Amino acid sequence: MNTGIVHFEAFIITAFLFIASPGIDTMFIINKSLTQGKIAGVFSTFGINVGVFIHTFFAAVGLSWVLAQSAMAFMIVKYLGAAYLIYLGIKSILAKGEEDDNVALSNVEMKRRKHFTSGIMTTLFNPKVALFFLSFFPQFIAPSAVEDKMPFLLLGVVYAGIAILWFLLLTFLASTFSSKIQGNSTVKKWMNKGAGVVFILMGLKVAFSKK
Repeated sequence: MNTGIVHFEAFIITAFLFIASPGIDTMFIINKSLTQGKIAGVFSTFGINVGVFIHTFFAAVGLSWVLAQSAMAFMIVKYLGAAYLIYLGIKSILAKGEEDDNVALSNVEMKRRKHFTSGIMTTLFNPKVALFFLSFFPQFIAPSAVEDKMPFLLLGVVYAGIAILWFLLLTFLASTFSSKIQGNSTVKKWMNKGAGVVFILMGLKVAFSKK
């Protein structure tokens, strides 16, 4: 079956290198897994990749092109993303190092939805993701299929699949230290503060970024 995709092996390798490089998503997953455990990392991973699917769909139907061409649209999404990262950073810095177990147990589903939603928003409000897909994916689509949406969507699915596997690996590795961190409120508090500073710096980087 002709999918319209070319150099598929090169795409997989290059996509993995991009995904594995340190960035907002990597920091987000590691922080969630270390300070809040494996479940937090897993739900955040799936949230991030729902964001990837949404960006892929937008790029396939041409909405990301609008973002690339419109300075106003790019600026709005950029500042929303920056504000959200800074919000996460401040929230992390102010977080207490201890948590009431009864409260935690009674709000398991709410916490899972919260991790999932945070993952979506972290990716969705990053305009660089949209621009990256617009420039990266077409390199692996045959000229005859460049107007077809399906190759773009298929590459997005593969990209998200690689990202899910990588972030789940990070989640399981980081969560091995989670019980020790969560058992020590002082360590957890300073971990949150350190992660908060990083999120704020990333938010500022996004705010001052250009196309």
